[in-house]
Amino acid sequence: MTLISKNETFQLGFFSTGTSSNRYLGMWYKNIPGQTIVWVANRQKPIKDLSGSLMINNTANIVLLRQSKTVAWFTTPTREAQNPVLQLLESGNLVLREDNDENSENYKWQSFDFPSYTLLPGMKLGKDLRTGLDRRVTAWKDQYDPSPGNLTWGMSITSYPEATTWLGSKKYYRSGPWNGVQYNGRSIAQPHPLFKYQYFGNKNEVYEVYQVVNKSILARMVLNQTNNVRYHYVWIEAKQIWRMLVLLPRDFCDTYGACGPNGNCYKTKLPSCECLRGYQSKAPERWNTLDFSEGCVSLKKNRTVGLMGLLNMVI
Repeated sequence: MTLISKNETFQLGFFSTGTSSNRYLGMWYKNIPGQTIVWVANRQKPIKDLSGSLMINNTANIVLLRQSKTVAWFTTPTREAQNPVLQLLESGNLVLREDNDENSENYKWQSFDFPSYTLLPGMKLGKDLRTGLDRRVTAWKDQYDPSPGNLTWGMSITSYPEATTWLGSKKYYRSGPWNGVQYNGRSIAQPHPLFKYQYFGNKNEVYEVYQVVNKSILARMVLNQTNNVRYHYVWIEAKQIWRMLVLLPRDFCDTYGACGPNGNCYKTKLPSCECLRGYQSKAPERWNTLDFSEGCVSLKKNRTVGLMGLLNMVI
């Protein structure tokens, strides 16, 4: 049994990956071949057999149970529901709401607040500063393992918030702050005409969200742990394929701190990194192996160190 959105765009049910016997509760496009998964509930606690069951319990929580009736996954609604209804929307948002109340402001719980490895149109990427809810995307460990990897994408909350991708705890790619039209770190002057991007920030929440201009177009943004990149796809119905529109980071120079401190990156040169004027490589032996992480140090500082060493020798 599955749960299907009104116009049959999305489908919720149980699935397995590859040859694994692990079972997950997830969501995919109903009419696209190949079962393109966009959301997974029990990413870290797969069910080992065909016994999984999804229910709304007597406290209005959504609960995923194993055969032994132990809990594999559950939700914690923000408000209690008297007559709870679980509905899969056409947007791909799984919502728990009160019967006869379809106002999105009154949802008791929604999957859009807990992204998997895919960001769909209409999903917020960012943080609710009142509750601490951090809506961020986390890659699968690999193609067949939906458990969280170490590549994540969210919003850095600073004086100038920006969308940021982390590899573990290390900043890996950043968009630059929002300038009113787009993020100023983008190397493309204009945003893609298929998408409309919005940024919102105040004392309560900071987030970005994107929409497709043509509602009939299916689009998704996906983190890929294997290549450490983010793909932007649209579905081409005539060819029955997902077409990649954007890949981030686009090249070596697009990654954060590619040449280390005081280094410049040139994607048309080999090697790609050069030190700023008045600086030299801190670890030249590493640069020979294309490891530029140590960056560059000031020539003046090096001369000062050299002079002090000479004085010590004289003394």
